[in-house]
Amino acid sequence: MASSAFDDALGALLSSGDDHRRAGDLDRALEAYTKAADLTEVPTGAVCVRLARVSADAGRVDEARDWALRTVDAGDDFASWDAAARAFAPIGLAAGATKRTVRVAILGSYTTTYVTRLLQLVAARRGVRVECYESAYDQFRQEMLDPSSGLHAFAPQLIVFAVDARAVVLPEWSDQPEADIEAEVAGWRNLWARADDLGASVIQHNFVVAPEAALAHLDAQLAGSRYHMLTQLNARIAAELPANSHVVDCERLASTFGKNRWLDPLWWDRAKLAVSLPATPVLVRHTAAVIAGQLGLARKCLVIDLDNTLWGGVIGEDGVDGLKLGGDASGDAFLVFQDHLLALKRRGVILAACSKNDDHVAREPFERHPEMRVRLSDFAAFVANWRSKVDNIVEIATDLSIGLDALAYVDDNPVERQEVRRFLPDVDVIPLPAQPSSYTRALADYAWFETGTVTAEDAQRTAHYQARAEVNRLERSAASIDDFYRELQMAGSLRPFDDTDLARIAQLVGKTNQFNLTARRHDLRALQAMITDDRYVHVSLRLRDRYADHGLVGVVIAKQDGEVLDIDTWLMSCRVIGRTAEQAMLGALARAGTERGCTTLRGTYVPTGKNALVKDLYPTLGFTLEAANDAGNGATTTWRRAIDDDARAGSPYIDLEVGAGRGAA
Repeated sequence: MASSAFDDALGALLSSGDDHRRAGDLDRALEAYTKAADLTEVPTGAVCVRLARVSADAGRVDEARDWALRTVDAGDDFASWDAAARAFAPIGLAAGATKRTVRVAILGSYTTTYVTRLLQLVAARRGVRVECYESAYDQFRQEMLDPSSGLHAFAPQLIVFAVDARAVVLPEWSDQPEADIEAEVAGWRNLWARADDLGASVIQHNFVVAPEAALAHLDAQLAGSRYHMLTQLNARIAAELPANSHVVDCERLASTFGKNRWLDPLWWDRAKLAVSLPATPVLVRHTAAVIAGQLGLARKCLVIDLDNTLWGGVIGEDGVDGLKLGGDASGDAFLVFQDHLLALKRRGVILAACSKNDDHVAREPFERHPEMRVRLSDFAAFVANWRSKVDNIVEIATDLSIGLDALAYVDDNPVERQEVRRFLPDVDVIPLPAQPSSYTRALADYAWFETGTVTAEDAQRTAHYQARAEVNRLERSAASIDDFYRELQMAGSLRPFDDTDLARIAQLVGKTNQFNLTARRHDLRALQAMITDDRYVHVSLRLRDRYADHGLVGVVIAKQDGEVLDIDTWLMSCRVIGRTAEQAMLGALARAGTERGCTTLRGTYVPTGKNALVKDLYPTLGFTLEAANDAGNGATTTWRRAIDDDARAGSPYIDLEVGAGRGAA
């Protein structure tokens, strides 16, 4: 539909819906707005807001909630987001849709009302219920330093420093720039230390360097200019933030958005808004993505179509030689896109291919085209057949043992994208623009691969998932389960926690859902405290087999209570579930308990909606039921077993090296 014709059709439907709503005819208003939504692949924010409001008026709470949250996917129009946030506030997330709840303090050097309101909406779109505390205008230092402030009473888990360059005490010119920068960094270190005292992690907005340069291009060269000092300050803050804290790179976001629009002085003069209202959705989206990543809710896997997505052309019709891949501007766009995919893989995003094609035909470009950057070995899963994309995406998630809500999907075909949206709503569908030259920008603008940390394990993630597929094939061919375990040739090590592995341990604790008995989310700070607390036993498991070194895959934490060793946290990566690793970890706990004089192990299972996999773990390992408490989300159960020779035995199929320290006895 041509642009003018589309605008006319959309306007007519919205006008009709508005008329029906004013007249009280909600059914016909819904009908008109729904037709307006169907005009586009992704409904506009204005349409989503109207559908949210009229659904609420009609008492259709679930539909109202859904449409309010879908506004977040409809672009970055501030007016729509703000209206959707107002519509969503009295409804809130459905109990079953809440994946995490977190207390967040927004401490601003400017008016942060809109940041706070929109953050709750965007976080809810990812399943995070945010309980917010907002400081008064430019009172962030006072709130942090005053133990009687409302901030301290709120006891935040995360503190967002929503600050701008006006909060920085740097002169326009300095004869001692290094000393002035150090003094400013010291002030922030002090605030971060106060956050640590509160038990909160920090999300720091860095400083947007204003485009007004008194010394023109010399500002970038002269170390004493405020322009130059702010640039250096941003680098120092990124380097010196405490563990488990993160930067939102506002300088980069503002540069992409356009600094003159981000720092529009009209908004400052009107309402002391350091970030203009049009720019606020961008800031909030990326802040929410960092929060989601810190909570273990980043997307893990990118599923990629092939024809006209990874290369130009259709391999089954054009052949390898007829594909657009390098050689000219249109072909170069696909190479740039492939390079970006490889960069995502290096940071730990799993790549999977999903194509409607004969398998051997789909593989030809990877095997024969000299310009291919992405290789078959870069995919953790490769599915090419003539079934629906929906069925194949489900198969990919099953093979990789990850949830659909861990997937994002890119495809040049809007029909395929819409089918996935309709039948797999948990999968994020990333729309690609018509021009391949814009593919990379569209994918780079997608915020939800954000992770709390990047570890050495992340770079090897594809190999781990490929090994899982090999293990599945071995399991199907083995004559018996004992043969299967022996043929895996498993070996590993048990170690107490140490600083070297703590980032990976925190990552596992933050994101593991399926094999996780209590889903307690200890952050890096809490884990560091446990290391120094003699009451705790803490054990990590590394595992390798004939196919791959899987790295650090298991974590167990227990606290001594007299003669009882009480299991606080027990989780494992899904890639090693069903390998008797749980028996190995039980053995480590039992031996540690014996060393401490304990006679009993106690464990709790808290159902979460995602950890049904381990609901029978304790009875399987010889525990007996002690108590059951129905807390509204299924029964939370407590289990006990004696520490005896059987408990200490571990797994007969894993050749284990046991490290020194009471945690890994």
